[in-house]
Amino acid sequence: MRILDSIALASEGVIIALDALRANKVRAALTIMGIAVGVFVVVAMAAATHGIKQSFQEDVDAFGATSFQVRRRSIGINNCDGSDDTCPERKNPAISAEEAQMIRRLPSVQAVTEIWVSSAPMRYRDRYLGSVGYDAFSADWIQTDVGDIDPGRNFSQKENENGEPVLIINDSLKAQLFGDSDPVGKQLLVKDKQFTVIGVYHTKGGFLKTMDGRGPDKPRAIIPIVTAKRQLDIWRRGIVLMVKPRDGTDQADVMDEVTAALRGRRGLRPGTPNNFFLVTQERMMAAFDQLFGAIFMVGLALSAVGLLVGGVGVVAIMMISVTERTREIGVRKALGATKITILWQFLVEAATLTSIGSAIGLALGSIIAYIVRATTPVPASVPVEAIGFSLGGAVLTGVLFGMLPAIRAARLDPVEALRYE
Repeated sequence: MRILDSIALASEGVIIALDALRANKVRAALTIMGIAVGVFVVVAMAAATHGIKQSFQEDVDAFGATSFQVRRRSIGINNCDGSDDTCPERKNPAISAEEAQMIRRLPSVQAVTEIWVSSAPMRYRDRYLGSVGYDAFSADWIQTDVGDIDPGRNFSQKENENGEPVLIINDSLKAQLFGDSDPVGKQLLVKDKQFTVIGVYHTKGGFLKTMDGRGPDKPRAIIPIVTAKRQLDIWRRGIVLMVKPRDGTDQADVMDEVTAALRGRRGLRPGTPNNFFLVTQERMMAAFDQLFGAIFMVGLALSAVGLLVGGVGVVAIMMISVTERTREIGVRKALGATKITILWQFLVEAATLTSIGSAIGLALGSIIAYIVRATTPVPASVPVEAIGFSLGGAVLTGVLFGMLPAIRAARLDPVEALRYE
């Protein structure tokens, strides 16, 4: 019976809260707006972060779950960027082509791709693009990326070794330089060097590729890395290796082999730290979580401000409500309503106000997530945790900030309340 009474009181509180909304539209709107803004920030941030993380994971998985990078320096937002004395890894030697070839010969390694990313102006006849991103790869890059080449083909190992001036373009670059015509076999200028188009690459890009300009919506080219070294004067200390272990091998074992091979080639003695870094996909995801975790915390702080503004509004509007309904409270107490009954009614009323604001913020956040998902490669979606947090946070805000007015209402003396004018 008590449960049914509580439900009835809660329903009555909701109805009274809705009546208060209609009677005090401006005050209620300000309260709801503060809550809605706070919830909207949380939901929008959670949806974007969730979608970006999913897209990032898809990009990372495209390289292979067990693949890892060999880099001159480590990664992460706390990666040192000071002088050579305060950041000794700046002195690390570049990853060389000979080291890449040595790793390829390891029996546990399936493929090693040398990677360098840059940009250059490109021209075809009267069509000119001032800055087009390009990837300088070794010939086996297709084994560590996701996509296909049609029409045309990939460059061969011999073409890479000879530094042949050939390149592969993506759909966006084809559309901007060649329109509807077939680009295979045609020549374009990269800087002032003449290159022959040998294929069109259809990339499958997520957030990671989109963020660094390698998504399908950006014009981009792929060039043999030896050609880039000889003709485009790339910065060789920035070259990274993507190592793909053979199926059935253990990633940790392969990384140990690569580490031993590099240490031996570089003549590092036992006890001397490595002057290179191996970065797994998990480490890349950890760097991602570290970055977007910090961003999300900023969003939570902004959300807290919004909820605080809404909470102050709850206190104000509920205090006014208690004052305006003093006689009503006196009548209810005279008819037998207890302090708990009055307290419960006003808490439900406050929670209703904040819940409406939460629902509005949740709806706006979901709309933003839909727009992002429809217009970008990021599959933004509102996680269940964000829905629970927004609704729970709104109700908790209503209860906490509505407690003072509710206690004041519950403590009113019924005789004094009935005399109130």
